Amino acid sequence: MAPTAAGHLTWAEETSGGRRRNLTYEEEEAFWAFATIEVLRLTGIRNEELLELTHHSVTQYRLPSTGEVVPLLQIAPSKTDTERLLLVSPELADVLSAIISRLRGPDGAIPLVASYDVREKVWNPPMPLLFQRDVGSEHRAFTPTAIRKLLINALSTTGLTSADGEALTFSPHDFRRIFVTEAITNGLPPHIAQVICGHRSIETTMGYKAVYPAETIEAHRAFIARRRASRPGEEYRTPTAEEWDAFLAHFEKRKVSIGTCARAFGSPCVHEHACVRCSLLRPDPAQQARLADIRDNLIARIAEAEREGWLGEVEGLQVSLAGAQDKLAQLDAEATRRSNAVSLGMPALGQIALGRRETKEPSPTAD
Repeated sequence: MAPTAAGHLTWAEETSGGRRRNLTYEEEEAFWAFATIEVLRLTGIRNEELLELTHHSVTQYRLPSTGEVVPLLQIAPSKTDTERLLLVSPELADVLSAIISRLRGPDGAIPLVASYDVREKVWNPPMPLLFQRDVGSEHRAFTPTAIRKLLINALSTTGLTSADGEALTFSPHDFRRIFVTEAITNGLPPHIAQVICGHRSIETTMGYKAVYPAETIEAHRAFIARRRASRPGEEYRTPTAEEWDAFLAHFEKRKVSIGTCARAFGSPCVHEHACVRCSLLRPDPAQQARLADIRDNLIARIAEAEREGWLGEVEGLQVSLAGAQDKLAQLDAEATRRSNAVSLGMPALGQIALGRRETKEPSPTAD
């Protein structure tokens, strides 16, 4: 290894193949890959916002009640016209401190660098950008392409692969999704995450949150555990043979002449077995004719009660008649839904093969 005049190791030869390596360049690439990944991961900012961070972006706020100093990171607007401030965590403070210490010149100031805005097609005025590096004898700002290359090279060095064995690839925006997912999963309210990310709609923020099956399973198990903790323990003892027989008999007794009763196990019949009035009765389509006979009989009985002056029975018979008509309307609606269903069909194997052949073999006259 040969040290330079400045005392840094710049070149080295590998003992195996004799290939020379620029250690200074590799160390610089490793540092900026680390800085990029950590800042993106800990802030959830966009790539263009990362490249606009300057030394002036690091600010502070003093709490009026306690006098405590809270470090903040000011994010310039990228997609919206609203600037925002992010609370600097201890981990992020370490990364920003390392970046600033690396960039400081002999006078303690960060060099001023002009950057090119690829969207506005203009050069920005010189600023103390945090993401800049030495190129030859001058300082230059990082470009979006350079940031992507840093991530690609860092990931390829790790050798990480997907379940299919292919090399993983990360874009700067993937860290934004990781930030939102971890924040909401760890209990941060979605509307707070919306403000941190600078989204105008909370639906955009929730779209960034990845939903894993394991998360759903764990949430459901936690819900069951909370329900069990709120119930008396004796309810979860091993049932006796008599209790199990009573449980099975409950389902056998739910079957009635015009359908099935859907009331919960152990609950009494609130309508005193006047099933035609009960909203929990699920009418059987095969018993529609029986329901029509019950309706016609109720109409006849109401007419008879009104004719004979049995006004005390008219009101009760009318309630039963309304229940019977409601059950018949449910059966008619179900029949209508089934008759209006559209069959999408299932393509035959020959049609599938023909479609694939037409896709792969276009006609000779096609452009």
